[in-house]
Amino acid sequence: MITWSPESPAELTGAWARSGAMWLTGHRTGAPLVPVGEAASLAAWLAAHIEQAGAEAGRPVRVDGGRLLAERAALTGGTRQGRVSVGGGCQLLPTADGWAAVSCVRPDDPELWSALIEHELDERLWQRLATWLAGHTKAELEERVTLLGLAAGTIQGLPEAGTARVPRPGRPRSMRGMMVVDFSALWAGPLCAHLLGLAGAEVIKVEVPSRPDGARFGNQTFYDLLHAGHRAVALDPADRAGREALHALVRTADVVIEASRPRALARFGLDALEEVERGCTWVSITAYGRSVDRVGFGDDVAVAGGLLAQDDQGAPTFCGDAIADPLTGLTAAALTTSEPEGKGGVLWEVAMADVVAATVRGHAAPMAHVVPSGYGNGWEVDTGRELVPVAAPVTRTPTGTAPALGADTGLVLRRLGIAAP
Repeated sequence: MITWSPESPAELTGAWARSGAMWLTGHRTGAPLVPVGEAASLAAWLAAHIEQAGAEAGRPVRVDGGRLLAERAALTGGTRQGRVSVGGGCQLLPTADGWAAVSCVRPDDPELWSALIEHELDERLWQRLATWLAGHTKAELEERVTLLGLAAGTIQGLPEAGTARVPRPGRPRSMRGMMVVDFSALWAGPLCAHLLGLAGAEVIKVEVPSRPDGARFGNQTFYDLLHAGHRAVALDPADRAGREALHALVRTADVVIEASRPRALARFGLDALEEVERGCTWVSITAYGRSVDRVGFGDDVAVAGGLLAQDDQGAPTFCGDAIADPLTGLTAAALTTSEPEGKGGVLWEVAMADVVAATVRGHAAPMAHVVPSGYGNGWEVDTGRELVPVAAPVTRTPTGTAPALGADTGLVLRRLGIAAP
């Protein structure tokens, strides 16, 4: 079993430099900045745990955990933009008493943000948001975004050591012969499912026909990277037959991955605790916890958890590309590839905010010097022990093409003896 041991500031800085995430941190025209905390080092350790679990099934998962934090940007061409996220959908803006990260990425978000600031939607939304935030406190913002279902995170300072609630992975277990039913979307959950598939599990992606995974409409190569080799099932839980098929599919699963709040699952007639009782491993990925009625995305949740960097003026900048997503996906996969206590079922609650907070607890802002590289247009960081080149993001090559929405519905249901809707 691979155990986690704290690393020195020099080792943590070196891990950031090698990961590709540091390349995405800081202002576009300046040097990359070193983020706070141990996320890059922890990502490498989590990947090593998953590799060992895969080896139990003769399927070692050889991925660079640190590089997973930045590989989407290698495909999209994203780069560091200071107080604008790599993807462009989130901005860091000053409030009356600090800073907040505001996400506007869903189709309905512009209208909702306009409602929050009590102004008609127009092309100056971001400017109007900045003006509104400058006159309101972080507490006022958080109260309103919770009510409207918007995503925003405020900077509260670094969490104290020992305050983050994230279980550490236990003894690795084989995923050979296990069936994973994946209800999640976007990045964190699908990355978890992808890593479990590489470790030997069969992965079945389940979508509602009217609400497919939004990542299908993003970068196709990235979607292929996470979903190639999986089966795609589309079922409508609003239809009686579709709901019965959905329930039957869940009952056959060894692992279920979802990223929904409990009340949404209840509308589908799904009960995580019932499935855990029969021996299922249930992975629940949320922004702030199953009991917290609040939404969040990778960039704003990372800021809320304290995972960011500071420029030479002491102002915050984003760390990496929606870094809470891949870090959470790695954490969820490492927990799933761990033996549950008592050999029965287990409910893994993986809150993105807790995951990122756990990587910065007890850490001060790093004191590292970044200088231009003597080899072209790159950068190097002086860790105090050595000069480490700041690596640009890189990506792996997809092993195939992801299946179309619902392409395998009939095949999967017939094989499992489930009546098709």
